[in-house]
Amino acid sequence: MHEPAPASTGPLHGLRVVDCSTVLAGPLCTMLLADLGADVVKVEPPEGDSTRGWGPPWVGDEAAGTRTAAYYLSVNRNKRSIRLDLRQEAGHAVLRRLLVDADVLVENARVGGFARLGFDDATLESLNRRLVHLAISGAGVDGPDAQKPGYDFVAQAIGGLMSITGDADATGGHATKVGVAISDVVTGLFATVGILASLLARERGAGDVGGQRIDVSLLESTLAALVNQAQNAFVTGRAPARRGNAHPNIVPYETFPTADGELAVAVGSERQWPRFCSALGIVDLATDARFATNADRVTNRETLQPLLEARFATRPTADWLAALDAAEVPCGPIRDIVEAFAAPQAQARGMTVEVEHPAFGVLRQVGIPLTFSRTPGSIRTAPPLLGEHTAELLRELGYDDAAIRRLADDGVT
Repeated sequence: MHEPAPASTGPLHGLRVVDCSTVLAGPLCTMLLADLGADVVKVEPPEGDSTRGWGPPWVGDEAAGTRTAAYYLSVNRNKRSIRLDLRQEAGHAVLRRLLVDADVLVENARVGGFARLGFDDATLESLNRRLVHLAISGAGVDGPDAQKPGYDFVAQAIGGLMSITGDADATGGHATKVGVAISDVVTGLFATVGILASLLARERGAGDVGGQRIDVSLLESTLAALVNQAQNAFVTGRAPARRGNAHPNIVPYETFPTADGELAVAVGSERQWPRFCSALGIVDLATDARFATNADRVTNRETLQPLLEARFATRPTADWLAALDAAEVPCGPIRDIVEAFAAPQAQARGMTVEVEHPAFGVLRQVGIPLTFSRTPGSIRTAPPLLGEHTAELLRELGYDDAAIRRLADDGVT
């Protein structure tokens, strides 16, 4: 394993990751590894990761060549960027040197694309038997859709997620994507789990396990993320309906309009139901046989919902939140993203951080959602400029100054 640069004390200290992925799922995975201490080398094509241009909003100056989209900045901190043209053999040679001593390779080329560049499974194993190779695809490496490109929006559609998202069918709702690229996000999380599991198997050495290939796709990750909704469909044989903000299996577990806004309520246990009714001043509902258990409330939701809506509409949001909090019923205001990060709890947990960028100054970013008692992760460096660390990395790989200049002159780096 390598000593990462810059130094880290995170739980993945000493791990070298070569990141040949672009856009979101792969870069999110590798940023998580980097936040936890890994040395992540981001290999970018000459034009850079495409998300550098996915603005506005922008940071930096176009005339100075530093203009970068906020999208790119969201998933690429703690990495070192090397600009590398993998269409040239000299670019292949640099990548081979990077992979010889790497622990992890992450890529999201279309199925077969990385092999066509000269990095098929057999070649990778001959270069580095201990290498964990994580490949992200749209729909998996085989099957009728294997060659289709992978996009989050399409994955949400074909994976069933879009069909259960949006206003309720009864109110004329139609299929709606989630407000963040959740198929990409979930894929990145599954990818991280797969990498860590493979590294653990490698280090344990059971059965002389070295590295291995891991395949993860946007489609399979989306299907797996359906969890209880998928099981509902398996049990009933019917596709779940859209219910807007209502829960398919728990009532009340949704949003309600108030006299001056809206709030979210989650009555997640039978113990909470009578407390909820008491807080709302409708104690008779707690003993009404139609609503006695959650199963009863789910069955009779169309009767119960208008009663609750009428009650919530009589007082402002702050009053109801205070009453429900006092009754220990889970609830909360509906915040926008700026409000969510400014909220006292998010601030107390350090979910907004600042990092110094060499060209942009201070950048605010989302904090690390994992807290370790002994080996905490850290945000050490800002998302890199395109090719910012090219010369540094080439020197580490043994290239002298003359060779570095030739690679630049030939358009390889």
